[in-house]
Amino acid sequence: MDVYQERDNMITLGTTIKEAQNRCEGVMDTIETLLHLSLSCKRTLNRLVQSELAFLSRLSTSTDFATKSEPSVCVNVGHIEAVVHILQQPNVSGVSRVCKMIGLHNTTSKGAHVDIVCTFEGNPVWFIVSDRNPKYVSWYAQQESPKNKGLRDRVQLLLEVAHNSVALKPISIIFFFSNGLDRFTLEKFHTEFGAIDLKSKFSNFDVSFSKELEGEWIDVLARSYQQASVLEINISSRQDVSKNLLPVIKPSNTGFGGSFGDLISQMILSNDGKTDGDMINFDTTALIAIVSGISNGGTQKLLDTPDDELQTRFKGNTKFVINQVLSEIEKPIHTDISKIIKGRKCVMCESVCSEFKELVKMCGGVNEKLRAEQLLTVVVVVPDCPSGRMMSLPTTRKLGLKNKIVFGTGDYWHAPTLTANMGFVRAVLQTGMSLFTFEHRPRALTGD
Repeated sequence: MDVYQERDNMITLGTTIKEAQNRCEGVMDTIETLLHLSLSCKRTLNRLVQSELAFLSRLSTSTDFATKSEPSVCVNVGHIEAVVHILQQPNVSGVSRVCKMIGLHNTTSKGAHVDIVCTFEGNPVWFIVSDRNPKYVSWYAQQESPKNKGLRDRVQLLLEVAHNSVALKPISIIFFFSNGLDRFTLEKFHTEFGAIDLKSKFSNFDVSFSKELEGEWIDVLARSYQQASVLEINISSRQDVSKNLLPVIKPSNTGFGGSFGDLISQMILSNDGKTDGDMINFDTTALIAIVSGISNGGTQKLLDTPDDELQTRFKGNTKFVINQVLSEIEKPIHTDISKIIKGRKCVMCESVCSEFKELVKMCGGVNEKLRAEQLLTVVVVVPDCPSGRMMSLPTTRKLGLKNKIVFGTGDYWHAPTLTANMGFVRAVLQTGMSLFTFEHRPRALTGD
């Protein structure tokens, strides 16, 4: 090879490396914008990006590339970009793991690599992501390359691991091939595993990854996923609760107006007792927040109350209550909750109902008690029936049995839980189990 070819190769190498480094920086900045992602998951993704940057740095000083007649550089940043693209989807939530192995118990197998463990449209799923050129995706194992077991074998391993999981067991596995698949491989997915096309449920197939430069954001990569293939293989159907009957309840009319009355009017009643339609599960914190005097026009009255009287009423919780008052003035909580529950049937389990009644009886004022009575007429009480995957988690200080029953009942009914108890939610996610929840800001009973 002459010196001119080596020079051209080095120029190509430099351009490729610089582009890949810019893409890595853009992805790292995008990761920081994923507010729903835990610090642990962010660290994992950033560690992968840093590893890629270290590889590119070593490559930039290598002389082997220049002497090749047909130079090529294989970078892995495209895979990370595709993972981040999925994490940006609005129907993805409850992310508990990214780019981790999930073990296969009671076997010598190391398990299977899963890119994302999360909930998708409220159901627990696994995502498998590939950024490979479809020309190099083999359905069958290649004898000449023992390490390449083929896509078919990998799918079978994933299905085996999924079927043998308990807490992490998904309803389905979703495969995201960012560069698409050839017709043969697509057909095999459909005929051998009953896969269905899921591409229509993904938005923003043209995306940009940006980085901050001198206080301004600039696009470092505009990427299209229009050619992507998105396939879903069902593992098992979630328990069919549509055959279970909910109690038929008749709301009383106490004449409440204001934001509380508006909120009540949005709650869907079970007209015939069947569970068709979206549902939402209330924990005790959500019920308290709805009826609290702070949420129902009592903010100014509390601010006008002398400090010594507040100290007598709330003792060590005075600062906590005042912070809630200021939060309510800035952003009324009924507005937030109204957006979440609109069009949903509202349920709570028996444990929550009992605890709520007891708290209101002990700490609630006259108006709070009246609102609680009204609320109980539009929220369906269901038996404590936590899901198997929730109850498979060990009971610990952070994973208390009471909370497992509350959140597990929501999981059983395929309903997200509205809660301010984010400590429990984080503890669940740390086990690797995905959980569909909505967070609300806390409110206390004030004796209103």
